[in-house]
Amino acid sequence: MSSTTISRFALATLGLGTLAATTAFGPPARKTSPPQQGVGISLANIDQSVSPCEDFYHYANGNWIKNNPVPAAETRWGAFNELQDRNIAVEKRILVKAAADRSAKPGSNLQKVGDFYAAAMDSAAIEAAGLKYLQPRLTQIAGLKNLSDIQKYMADPKSFGTGWYSFGVRQDSKNSTQYAVAMGQGGLGLGDRDYYLKDDGRSKGIRAAYKAYMTSVFQLLGDAPSLAATNADAVLALETKMAQASRSRVELRDRLKNYNKVTVAQATKDYPSLDIPLVLKENGLSSAQDLIIGQPEYLTAANTLMANTPIADQQQYLRWHLVSGVTSALPKAYGDASFRFQQVLTGAKLQQPRWKRALRATDGALGEAFGQLYVDEAFSPAAKARAKEMVENLRRAYAERIMATDWMSADTKKEAIQKLNAFAVKIGYPDKWKDYSKLKITRQSALENLFATAEWAGKDNTSKFGKPIDRGEWGMTPPTVNAYYNSSMNEIVFPAGILQPPFYDPKADDAVNYGGIGAVIGHEMTHGFDDQGRRSDAKGNLRDWWTKEDNEKFSAKAAMVGKQYSAFSPLDSVHVNGDLTMGENLADIGGLTIAYQAFQKTAEAKGGQKIDGFTPNQRFFLGFAQIWRANQRPEALRQQIQTDPHSPGQYRTNGPLMNMPEFYEAFGCKEGNKMVRATQDRSRIW
Repeated sequence: MSSTTISRFALATLGLGTLAATTAFGPPARKTSPPQQGVGISLANIDQSVSPCEDFYHYANGNWIKNNPVPAAETRWGAFNELQDRNIAVEKRILVKAAADRSAKPGSNLQKVGDFYAAAMDSAAIEAAGLKYLQPRLTQIAGLKNLSDIQKYMADPKSFGTGWYSFGVRQDSKNSTQYAVAMGQGGLGLGDRDYYLKDDGRSKGIRAAYKAYMTSVFQLLGDAPSLAATNADAVLALETKMAQASRSRVELRDRLKNYNKVTVAQATKDYPSLDIPLVLKENGLSSAQDLIIGQPEYLTAANTLMANTPIADQQQYLRWHLVSGVTSALPKAYGDASFRFQQVLTGAKLQQPRWKRALRATDGALGEAFGQLYVDEAFSPAAKARAKEMVENLRRAYAERIMATDWMSADTKKEAIQKLNAFAVKIGYPDKWKDYSKLKITRQSALENLFATAEWAGKDNTSKFGKPIDRGEWGMTPPTVNAYYNSSMNEIVFPAGILQPPFYDPKADDAVNYGGIGAVIGHEMTHGFDDQGRRSDAKGNLRDWWTKEDNEKFSAKAAMVGKQYSAFSPLDSVHVNGDLTMGENLADIGGLTIAYQAFQKTAEAKGGQKIDGFTPNQRFFLGFAQIWRANQRPEALRQQIQTDPHSPGQYRTNGPLMNMPEFYEAFGCKEGNKMVRATQDRSRIW
């Protein structure tokens, strides 16, 4: 678990709730003169049978929700997916063309991207190969005889799917000018510890499906049915013990508690079974003097488990993590077994087509090589320039909000302004692309390509140690429909993929763009001042720069937000976790507030001219609400509530608006309306 906070704007699991539609309310009456026809706001999406003052999310999106069920191959469907599909159409054209180009220069990015995608798409070759390219690694695991063998396997950077713990090089959160080696919890096949520990019916069902998935894979590998079931039980039992020692997702949000620097000598003494000196040596990190331990109690448990778990059980654990990590490059039966499990976990009805899975694999493996081809076709310099302009407009608005706060002291305000002014801004794509020259990709084997890219990525990571911090590095690929704030870099990053409609539309009015990409920019800026991001200073160092009184006032305001969101219930007996979603909720509220203030400085906002019958301020809020339109399967929504730090989409809309008097005024909402919180219950930090 990294001690660096990278807060993303949105993930693939954004939700829909079940609030009821009530009072009729339409757009303001138009004058007799012809209305101006705008873009960016879909009038067809609006459900005028719902009052915007009772449920703005369903008012803005109700008709779209009724008319857009989740496609069979998806677990949710919304504005994000629509944009992703448009981006994917561009990406597919690029990849199909690259795969067809057999004359690409060997070693070029075009050759690597084309060959990786072609191999991933060649299902006949994958079926014919069977386990040919996997067998040497399975044989290696079968040959592990004792703890020393396990330690050597774990230390080898060529090993794949090793599990047990997380390990890598990352920026030191308390010394942002240096890289550090870090270790922490990891190795759970189900990802989240609570799936192993909860006894509710859904958790039990997921564990049963997980065991069935493992049993199927072990049988495909040649185990007899009874042995396959026994091996699955062994893996599940081991991972359950690991889960018991793991911290919850809420606990993992505390950056201070998850930063524990110790000397290598001390860590070696504390966790002898992990053979840390060997791990460092094999990864070229023998010069490291210190380690950042994320979760000491977990490594203590892992140390004991590695020493005491029968080698045969550890072999099955390593075997499982090897195979489950590469099912996309194995014969169809493996992918089918994986999908059967995903159906239980997410509610998906139909497996994604092979070309989409191959596309995502290519983006994941060769993101910046592929990204160069993408931005040449899909992202204009004009879009980048406009986004930069909006960032600076929001930065100025944020400074005004900070200085206008009535609860923050002058000393803390000074530090906050310094941090705001120090934000590095990355838009569209990296100024310097990753160098893939040492990565060999061929059309011979999709599986070998996966192993090669994993090994290359590992070396790329560990090679950073001892070098100056690479402040040009990106944590997302250019086509990604997302954005993020990195606390240790003190940077806000907006890939080209999200700088498209409905977030940003060069043909749309300012209201729509400020309600869309403006709110995204404000969201990422606010992550620098949320309950975890605020712990870092202008240089990205984990340092307490708040006065005691300001800290207490902030915590009280944040607690009010947590209480608000914990009351939201999208499904019967399922409530949003206000602690898990705290950072994202604060960023949503702050981001919308800042975007609104920046929008007020535009000529359009000052002019007040209606478009499609809506005032500029109304269009701002409609633009914001319509980016969150979505339908979601109940299983996927339950998974989101348990594991995702983002609230479901309807609460990312209504939650911030319920705290904004500017919204009440724009739509004429009064006390007593559901969208209006009582004055004493409103929460606004910035």
